[in-house]
Amino acid sequence: MTQASSSAASFAQLGIIAPLLNRLTELAYVSPTPVQAATIPAVLAGRDVLAGANTGSGKTAAFAVPLLQQLVEAKTDDKTGAYVRCLVLVPTRELAQQVADSFLSYASHLNGKLKIVAAFGGVSVNAQMQSLRAGADVLVATPGRLLDLLSSNAIKLNRVSALVLDEADRMLSLGFTEELAQVLDALPAKKQTLLFSATFPEEVRELTAKLLNDPLEYQFQSEQESTIHQRVITVNRPMKTALLAHLIKEHQWSQALIFVSAKNTCNHLAQKLSKRGISAEVFHGDKAQGARTRVLDGFKNGEISVLIATDIAARGIDIDKLPVVINFDLPRSPADYMHRIGRSGRAGEAGLAVTLISHEDYHHFGVIEKKNKLKLVREQIVGFEADDEMPAELLEQAKPVAKPEGTGKKKRKQLPPANAEFWGKKS
Repeated sequence: MTQASSSAASFAQLGIIAPLLNRLTELAYVSPTPVQAATIPAVLAGRDVLAGANTGSGKTAAFAVPLLQQLVEAKTDDKTGAYVRCLVLVPTRELAQQVADSFLSYASHLNGKLKIVAAFGGVSVNAQMQSLRAGADVLVATPGRLLDLLSSNAIKLNRVSALVLDEADRMLSLGFTEELAQVLDALPAKKQTLLFSATFPEEVRELTAKLLNDPLEYQFQSEQESTIHQRVITVNRPMKTALLAHLIKEHQWSQALIFVSAKNTCNHLAQKLSKRGISAEVFHGDKAQGARTRVLDGFKNGEISVLIATDIAARGIDIDKLPVVINFDLPRSPADYMHRIGRSGRAGEAGLAVTLISHEDYHHFGVIEKKNKLKLVREQIVGFEADDEMPAELLEQAKPVAKPEGTGKKKRKQLPPANAEFWGKKS
C-alpha cells in the first residue's frame, strides 16, 4: 500500500464544485487532510479506492464530498421505485447516524437536490421503510438493518453506482461477514467501490481482492499515530479503580473515554468511580437507542466528562479532538487496541492513550505490542506501584492441571518472570 506524499493546499484545487466548497468554508475546513487530498480527486475520477485511515483522519469528508458531487452532476429525474444510488455500509448504529448527518451537512447548499437516509437497528424499521419508499440518493446503513429492508422489498440495490465500506475491519470483526456477502450479492457488478479500514487483517485483504477493481491504494495511519502519546501503567488489579480515579482527578481531564471489556463492568466501574467523587456515564449495547443518543450528545457537548464504554458500543463514537482514551481492560485483539487509541489525537491533534495493566495482563499486552510493532515503557505511579512478583493466588491459578494417572511424568509449566525486564528501576 502506498503512502500518499503530497497534499493539495486547498479544497478548491481538488476540483470541488462551488456549493460544496462554500459549505466546507462555513465548516472551517481550512485545508484538506492527507486522506482528503488523495481520495477526493480519485473518487471524482471514478477510481476504486483502498485506504488505510483511522477515525478522526477526515475520511468521512474524503468520500462524502466527492460522492455528493458525482450524484448531483449525474442527477436523474427518475423517481420511480425504491432505488438507491449510493450505498454506505458502516458497522454501528451511531456511526450510521453520524455519517448520514455529515452527508446532510455537506449537502446543505445543494438546495435539497439529493435525498440522504440513514437505516440502522435499535429503532422502528417502519419509519425507515417509509422514508425509503421513493428511494434514496445516499443510503447509510448497518448490514443487519439493510438486509431487513432488502427482505421486505423496501429498497432495490441493482442501480447502486457507488459503494462505500467504512471501517471494514470492524464490520468483519463484529461478525457481519455473512451479512456483507448477502449485501454484495444484491449489488451490480459494475460500480465504484471505496473501502476504508484502520487495519488490514486477512479477512479484509480477501474482501478487497474480490471487491475492488484496480484500486488506488493509500496508507494514512502513520501520520495520525505519531500524534498519540501512549502510556502504559502497571498496577495491582485491586488498585486499578483507585489509580484510575487518581489520574482523572490529578490531570483534571475534561473528556476521557474509558474502555472496559464487558457491559456489566461499565456499570460496576461507574458506581465505584461515583463513590470516589467522579461522575461517569456508561455506553453499551443494552442501553436503549434513545438513551445511547442522549449520553453520546452529552459527552460531545461537554456535559459528560467521563464515559465508560465497551468496544462495540464505542465504535460509533466520533468526537473531534478527544484528548484522552483509557484502556481500563485490555481489548481482545491487537487491532482493537489500535482502534481504541486512534480515538485520541483526532485529525492531527495531540492525544493521550493510557493503558492500565496488572499481572494478569502482562502476557496479552506483550502480544498486542508485538503484533502492532510497539515497545512501550512500563510506568509506575507513586502510591499505586505493582508488586514485583505475581500474587500468590495468580500463581496458584496458573498451575497446570495434572494429567490423568499413567500418562507420564507431570511437568510444571515454566512461568515467565513477572515483567522482569521493566523492573530494574522505578519511575
